[in-house]
Amino acid sequence: MALFIRQSEERSKLQERLAAELQERAKQRAALGDRPDGVSDSQYLKGTKQTSPLAWAWILIIIFAVGACVWLTIVSMTR
Repeated sequence: MALFIRQSEERSKLQERLAAELQERAKQRAALGDRPDGVSDSQYLKGTKQTSPLAWAWILIIIFAVGACVWLTIVSMTR
């Protein structure tokens, strides 16, 4: 029975060590948490611009154009 108790003590030490390592990793990840993707250098964003406020208008124009093409195709097939 003494061996069984000693094994459980060893496991608890191992579990404590693993828990400490996991907590340390979580702290390191939290330190990088200012950006959701973990990117610390934003050089790739230079020279880009945000989407225009009129982007929704372009989306509507494209949807209308696709709809018109589909409608013209259907009309031409029925004649």
